This record gives sequence, C-alpha cells and structure tokens, in this order.
Amino acid sequence: MSQNNKLYVGSLPYTLSEEQLKDVFVPYGAVVSVRIVTDKFTGKSKGFGFVEMEGPDSAQKAIDAVHGSDVGGRTLVVNIAHPEQKRTGGTGGFQNSDRKRGSWQKTY
Repeated sequence: MSQNNKLYVGSLPYTLSEEQLKDVFVPYGAVVSVRIVTDKFTGKSKGFGFVEMEGPDSAQKAIDAVHGSDVGGRTLVVNIAHPEQKRTGGTGGFQNSDRKRGSWQKTY
C-alpha cells in the first residue's frame, strides 16, 4: 500500500456509518478500505476516519471532489493521511523531569 492512497477524512457527522462514508468515495475510484475512528470506551465516532483508495490517481480525484463538500450538514476535510506516529507513554500533561522536581505537586 502506498501512503498516497490513504486519505484522512475529518469533520465527519458522528452518525455516519463506514458504508455511508464508502458511498461518498466510490464515484472517484475503487475503495480498498474504510475505517471510522471510534472512542475505545463508548464506541462512538470521534468524527474522523480513513479511506484507502486503489491508486494515487483515484485518491487525488477523491480529494479534489470531496474536500470541502457537505455531508450530513458538515464540511468534510480530506487530505493524504500522514504515517501513524508512535505515541510515547502518557504523563498526564507533565514531563518526567517535572515529576522528579516535584513541581506537579500543589502548593498552598
């Protein structure tokens, strides 16, 4: 799979299904896969997802046609997806160096 075939789709209506999202992209080429990202606790849509097109030409056609279009009252954002970044461990918004110094503690 080429990264130029995978599209990020943002500002999705929260009620949109993966099948409905696929239907938006099918007119511009073969759709290989569709995934709407969901919250791991509630299972509800986070309002964005990914569509993988068969080739870079169909991906570009889809971007040109779908980006800025209205779906379910929302204006879609469509562009080439960036490679997934490796996440580091969560620190609750504090750097490890802050914890060592104790600056995360509330002072009175």
